[in-house]
Amino acid sequence: LEGDGEDLDGLYQRICQAATTEGPIAIINKRKMSVGIEGLEGSTHGHDVIPLKLAIEYLDAKGRTEAVNYLKDIEKPKQSYTFMGVSDKVGSNRNVFGESVVSVLKGMSEEERKNHLFVDSDLEGSCGFKQIHDAFPERFISGGIMERGNFSAAAGFGMEAGKQGIFATFSAFLEMCISEITMARLNNSNVLCHFSHAGIDDMADNTCHFGINNMFADNGLDDGYETRLYFPADANQMKACVEAVFTQTGMRFIFSTRSKVPILLDSNGNEFFGEGYKFTPGKDEVIREGTAGYIVSFGDALYRSLDAVERLKQQGIDVGLINKPTLNVIDEDMLQKVGSAPFVLVVEAFNRRTGLGSRFGSWLLERGLTPKFGYLATHQEGCGGLWEQFPHQGIDPEGIMSKVKELAS
Repeated sequence: LEGDGEDLDGLYQRICQAATTEGPIAIINKRKMSVGIEGLEGSTHGHDVIPLKLAIEYLDAKGRTEAVNYLKDIEKPKQSYTFMGVSDKVGSNRNVFGESVVSVLKGMSEEERKNHLFVDSDLEGSCGFKQIHDAFPERFISGGIMERGNFSAAAGFGMEAGKQGIFATFSAFLEMCISEITMARLNNSNVLCHFSHAGIDDMADNTCHFGINNMFADNGLDDGYETRLYFPADANQMKACVEAVFTQTGMRFIFSTRSKVPILLDSNGNEFFGEGYKFTPGKDEVIREGTAGYIVSFGDALYRSLDAVERLKQQGIDVGLINKPTLNVIDEDMLQKVGSAPFVLVVEAFNRRTGLGSRFGSWLLERGLTPKFGYLATHQEGCGGLWEQFPHQGIDPEGIMSKVKELAS
C-alpha cells in the first residue's frame, strides 16, 4: 500500500486496510525530507542541522516572533584558546585515512588490488571513502545505510586467505556491529575498519552521536584472532598508521575524529611524526619526558594533554606525556616506566566506564605497580555545541592541569 506520508487521513486508511488484510502486507509512505521548509524541502541536507537563515525564514513565516528573536540574539561562541606544543597546521584525519589508502593502493598491481574490497554505508564523504571510490570505483561497493550487513559483507570477503574487506562508518554505530565483529573474529576474517567521528569533539549531535564505546570492538578472548585498535594523534601519524597496518592480517580498527586536529611538535619545534617517522603497532611513545608523573593519552585528547604538560612545566611541575596509539595492546616496557613514576593520569574522550582508563589501572596492579592513579574521560551527557564538549567533560587543558596538581600534591 503506497501513499503520501504527509496525508494523515490517507495514512490512517492504509493502516486500517493493512490491519484487516489477510497475510503479509507492507505500507510505503512516501515523504520528502524537511517538508514545508523552503530551501531545504526534498534535500538530504535536512538530515543535518537546519541553517540559521532558513530556520529564521521558516519561523518568521509562521509568526513565531519570539523564537525568531531568540535565534537572532544568539552569539556564536568562538574557540580563542591557543594550544602549546602544536603547529598552526591542522589536518582532517578522517580524510587523511582515505588519501593514505589511495596511496597504498596505487603502489599495487591491478591484480593485487583485487584482494581488497571497500564497503560503504552511505557515509563515504564523511569517512574518507570518497577518495577511494573516485580512484578505484571497481573495488568499491555503496552498501547503503545498513552497517551490520555491510560489515558482514566486508568480513565475508576477508574470510579467504590473502584478502581483506575494508569497512567504514561513524564510531557511534560501532555498537550495533558487535555481534558481527564477534562472528568475523571467529571466522578469522581479515577486516580493516575505519570508524570516524570517534570521541566527542565537534559533535553537535550530542550524546546520540558520541563515539565513546569503541573499546567494545576488542571483545574477543585472549587466544582469539588478532584484534588491534588504533587511534592516531594527527594527520602525520594517521598516514604512517595506515601504511603500517593496511596489509596486515587480523581485525584492525582505526579511529579518527570529526574535528580537524593540529600537528604535534617535539620539544625542538619539529613535527613529532614528521619525516622519517615509522608507526610501530603495539608500541607507546614518549611525547615529553617528566619526573613528577605521566599523563597517558591518545587521539584528539593528546594535543590537549600536551598543552597541559607544557603549561605545567612552566609552573614547575615536570610532568611527562605518553601517546598510546594502539589502545588494546600492553607495551610492557612503557607500562613499567610510567608505573614506576609517582602518578599516572589517563586522559581520553572515550566513555569513562568502558575506555582505556578502565583497563589501565588493572594492568598496573597486575604487575605490582602502584603509582597514584587518576582517570579523566567522558562521563556525562553532551551539552550542545562543538569544541565546548571537551571543557564540559573536564578533559580540556584546564581540567587536566587541575587533576595533575591534585595527584602531584
